[in-house]
Amino acid sequence: MTDDPQIQGDYTEDGVPTFDFVRDKIEHRSAVAEGMTELSGDTTSVDEKIAERDKAAKDKLAEIRRSLHGE
Repeated sequence: MTDDPQIQGDYTEDGVPTFDFVRDKIEHRSAVAEGMTELSGDTTSVDEKIAERDKAAKDKLAEIRRSLHGE
């Protein structure tokens, strides 16, 4: 038996990983993969979002100007 508490909790005395250790490792990998999938789904760049916002602002300003001039 070793003095390292991390090893004692993760492996048996025979060096076999515990069920909890394996389950936690799988859950962690699954969570990371899910997060990566979510992040990769949003492919709109910041520059594209800014351009969209600027275009919407210009369109709204043009609409307000037309309404003020009675068009």
